[in-house]
Amino acid sequence: MASGRAKELASQLFADEEVEALQEYANTVSITRMNFNDHGPVHMKTVARNALLIADILHKAGIEFTLEKEGHGDFEQVQMILLLAALLHDIGMTVGREEHERMGTILALPIIDRFLTPLEPSLARRIAMRSITLECIAGHMASRRIHTLEAGTVLIADGSDMKKGRARIPMILNNEPKPGDIHQYSAAAIEDVRLEPGVRKPLRITVAMTSSVGFFQVEEVLFPKIESSSVKPHIELYAGLPDQEPKCYL
Repeated sequence: MASGRAKELASQLFADEEVEALQEYANTVSITRMNFNDHGPVHMKTVARNALLIADILHKAGIEFTLEKEGHGDFEQVQMILLLAALLHDIGMTVGREEHERMGTILALPIIDRFLTPLEPSLARRIAMRSITLECIAGHMASRRIHTLEAGTVLIADGSDMKKGRARIPMILNNEPKPGDIHQYSAAAIEDVRLEPGVRKPLRITVAMTSSVGFFQVEEVLFPKIESSSVKPHIELYAGLPDQEPKCYL
């Protein structure tokens, strides 16, 4: 999905020791220390894939991203923003869960500069790209108002990673019942999340589940992120059980 400098950036990010170490330790804190679900390299790479797919669908539907509208870059540079934001969005978990999105912006800032400087010669464009990337990271929990389509895309890409594999490890490590287990059990019921072109709107999200407990993930995790996302006007959302008519949320 990525091309040109965005593809080059992806290769560099995937091979970077600091990025990998931050992602791995974020997972240690999330799973081992806090018994949360996956917040590590697999999750962040999944969010990157989701973000690029969503962006590609919107781009092909003729929808301009904020960087493009404001005249500070093209779609290739939008892809670069999404890659940086998605692959760094949860590194604040290395410090802890509380306000990890804000801690993530502090940790990500020098990394963003390190990658953008050799790839983008224009200082003005680098500043715009860095600023939007930081908004994507700061806004991925829907805890603050976001304004760019890029940040809205990362928000949806993050919320769409809720398949059962993301909850598998913490469920294996700890079987004692406790408050908050509904997040793990509901995630375990999600069989698939499809991102594809829609019929009524450009983007369709379809959530398939094996048990009705999966509706908790849709209504309490994904839907609030959609509500806060600048991508919401472009989304169709369906969720359902096998052999049943899916429920239409949007």
